[in-house]
Amino acid sequence: MSDTVHGPVNVEGFDLADPPAGFAGNPFPYYDALLREAPVLPQPDGSLLVCRHADLDRIYRDTALFSSDKKRVFGPKYGPGSPLFEHHTSSLVFSDPPLHTRVRKIMTSALTPRAIAKMEPGLIETVDHLLERMAGRTEVDLIGDFAASIPVQIIGNLLDVPMEERAPLRDWSLAILGALEPALSEAELAAGHRAVEEFKAYLRDLIARRRSNPGDIETDVLTRLINGVGAEGTLSEIELIQNCIFILNAGHETTTNLIGNGLALLHDHPEQRRRLLAQPELIKPAVEEMLRFRSPNQLGNRETTAEAEIGGVRVPAGTNLHLVIGAANRDPEVFEKPGDFDITRTPNRHLAFAGGPHVCVGLTLARLEGRIAIERLLRRFPDYRLLQGRRVQGGRIRFRGYAALPANLGG
Repeated sequence: MSDTVHGPVNVEGFDLADPPAGFAGNPFPYYDALLREAPVLPQPDGSLLVCRHADLDRIYRDTALFSSDKKRVFGPKYGPGSPLFEHHTSSLVFSDPPLHTRVRKIMTSALTPRAIAKMEPGLIETVDHLLERMAGRTEVDLIGDFAASIPVQIIGNLLDVPMEERAPLRDWSLAILGALEPALSEAELAAGHRAVEEFKAYLRDLIARRRSNPGDIETDVLTRLINGVGAEGTLSEIELIQNCIFILNAGHETTTNLIGNGLALLHDHPEQRRRLLAQPELIKPAVEEMLRFRSPNQLGNRETTAEAEIGGVRVPAGTNLHLVIGAANRDPEVFEKPGDFDITRTPNRHLAFAGGPHVCVGLTLARLEGRIAIERLLRRFPDYRLLQGRRVQGGRIRFRGYAALPANLGG
């Protein structure tokens, strides 16, 4: 069963901060309508929704006109000087040069193809261990028992976080990323602030231990960050801490969503599952189509640094732009039959990893995790079945995934 709903929807007056009931559960009819009727849509708060693939591609590439710095936007949202403000204005994704340039050089120098290839045996071991633990059980949760456990272990390995200290990482990550939603409750805001403070306290201790006992400079990303390997100069203590949080967060929920969304899509499109089982070499284009069709990250943001023109609309300087990745990846100007899930789709110019200088630094690792997790589960449990009416969606607008996917593994 698919979560796609057919039929017209009304996007007149659409407000991302107060979306229609059901939008979080199924935004795709709204995306399609926005692309047809209002691909550049002013919002009540003065911000702008941008939906077309060509517009997003241009915005990603022009870092001078479209800034990633969010100090002006996040000040009112989180409170200047608050834990969430400090985190989200210090980390890689919401920064401009020179901070972005310095931090990205360090990360890319640590995530080379050679370094990622070295991670593959450990990734396979992690996935196979999780599959073995699920074998023989009457019911499993493909999120809690499988998808969510993989990136926590892989990123924990990247920073060499001791195994016995990894338990809080997922909850901290969910609370901090949850605070990026367009609208927040007081409880969600408080949980995000608390998670940043607890995460910082833990990392201060971990960094102190690593300074006194450095890891392998070739493979330990935390040691590389501490020493500024691959960049000019080193990071300040707060930059170091906040970008460690960023690494753990950025690779956690999005990769969990990629794996969970992919398994749900193959279940909901049995003809595509049969094709992948018959032709396992299609796993790479299959993962790309999962990234396009149910992008783990549905929204991005930029701010105009000067007056601009987007899709025929004049945009003042200082305008916050909501880049609707989930809509751009359904743009019929770029994708033939964009509403079809097709694991053989090629070319596939999706924007699931953004683009330009801010293209996701961990995209190769995310693809590897998705490929190995889905490939090996499908090989071990080709007849897995999601339990009818039991899946639980994540309920977020910015990040799309499942909170739970109860399943029977069959055989």
